[in-house]
Amino acid sequence: MNFLVSERNIRILGISGSPRKKATDYAVSHALEYASENYSASVEYFSAKGKTINFCIHCDYCIRKKEGCVFKDDLTDLYDKMIWADAWIIGTPVYQGNVSGQTKVIIDRCRAVVARNPNVFRNKVGIGVSNGGDRTGGQEPALKTIHDFYIINEMIPIGGGAFGANLGGTFWSKDKGKEGIENDEVGMKSLYRTIDRMIEVSRTLIDC
Repeated sequence: MNFLVSERNIRILGISGSPRKKATDYAVSHALEYASENYSASVEYFSAKGKTINFCIHCDYCIRKKEGCVFKDDLTDLYDKMIWADAWIIGTPVYQGNVSGQTKVIIDRCRAVVARNPNVFRNKVGIGVSNGGDRTGGQEPALKTIHDFYIINEMIPIGGGAFGANLGGTFWSKDKGKEGIENDEVGMKSLYRTIDRMIEVSRTLIDC
């Protein structure tokens, strides 16, 4: 791929919205590794596994106080990484045909950051990665949920292009965790194409 060379490295945040360190964890970690090795991207990673993440209770503390969320849990450090990054990768396993509960809570709780500064995520680039035990188990609805979040927060959702990576990276893990992701050649192709496009768009925005 022949892209413009930016004056600084692209900063990418990878988020795994899975309570386990298996398929989703590997897919997001591998995406960051690919971006780092091929594009010299600076990367940060957050996994929901083992984290205390309270769900949004719509108390409006963030709106009234403009001081972040009422909950001082493990998302506090993630907020800083979200602001730091030029581009995000949100990865989720498919639960009941859509994103996991952990993924949904993470994106819901971003309200606390936006309440303090409505433009904080504007023009950041975002992609999604989803995996399921079935080839068509809900990966695309999950990606659309992630894209909706990006659009609402004035980010730029990116897919990998027609014929294989329409909405982003999609994997069929066959419930085999990391092994299932590694062996899914179609999924890997969709991931690489999506990362390539994410880098291209991010560099264009930084160079503007």
